[in-house]
Amino acid sequence: MINFFRKKRKKLADDNKALKYARYAIGEIVLVVIGILIALQLNSWKQERVSNIEEKGILKNIHTEFLQNKEALNSAIKFNKDCYDTSKNIFLLIGKSRGEIKKHNPDSLLFIAIETGAFRPSENALSDLVQSGRLQILQNEKLKTLIYEWSRTMKSYQNYLERRSIKIDDVLIPYLSKKYAMRDIDMYGKLAWENKSQLKIDKLQIFEEIEFEGILDDYIYRVRSEKKSLNELDTIINNILKETE
Repeated sequence: MINFFRKKRKKLADDNKALKYARYAIGEIVLVVIGILIALQLNSWKQERVSNIEEKGILKNIHTEFLQNKEALNSAIKFNKDCYDTSKNIFLLIGKSRGEIKKHNPDSLLFIAIETGAFRPSENALSDLVQSGRLQILQNEKLKTLIYEWSRTMKSYQNYLERRSIKIDDVLIPYLSKKYAMRDIDMYGKLAWENKSQLKIDKLQIFEEIEFEGILDDYIYRVRSEKKSLNELDTIINNILKETE
């Protein structure tokens, strides 16, 4: 009896055109929704695949660029160390006897102290990444933080470098030009003069003047500040290379 009524209800439902249309419409909607979801999923998968490929390319470019920057930075750190150590040695000669000062070569010491050896890294990959708005492609949050730290520390370093350059161009060189034979210093540089200055000048007098001591003291402070920034950049480069391996 129960089976009879079930079959009867089914027949009635099947004969109901409105109900059949509703069922068909619902089925069509379900199929459309499923199709859209599948299309969205496929599109999402495709975009993710493209992004992954692009991200790998970006990481490779960053790694290659910072390998080059690492080499350039090592050279700048060496220049800075030589400058810092030499400037301190010159500073320690101030007030010493002339006999003690003559045991050294003030000409070459001053040349090394004045040499800047500026660090000028390649930033093409980073600039393109930031300007194109593709920085968000990177999934590594630590790497993105390191990139921001790199930019901030580079600005700090460039500021220290500029301050030191100003000190050299506006204070130290004008002072030495009046008190010392610049030709004798330039014998150790690109000019590479064969002979020293023929003019009679007491070069060692600068080691007896408080003005030179003050100028050099401030100069050493600037070189030391620059050294701190270079060491920070070195740490950041090492971390960036590690994150982009």
